Amino acid sequence: MCDFDPITPQAFFAEFYGSQAAIRGEVVRRKVYQVERLIGRDVFLAEAVRRGYPVIENAGQFIVFCNRGPIRRVA
Repeated sequence: MCDFDPITPQAFFAEFYGSQAAIRGEVVRRKVYQVERLIGRDVFLAEAVRRGYPVIENAGQFIVFCNRGPIRRVA
């Protein structure tokens, strides 16, 4: 049994990159297991690379910086 409705990658990315945070160039996050079940890790990461957006993975989350600015760890 699947606990997610089927979704196309196009619909997923329209929602993801159409969010207010993404439009403003901020950070958007999604649970890794949801991404993997909905569209797949490779598809997700390929789209981020295509857009030039860095992605990090931590604690079961993908964190996408919806801008091309540098990332600097400060602590």
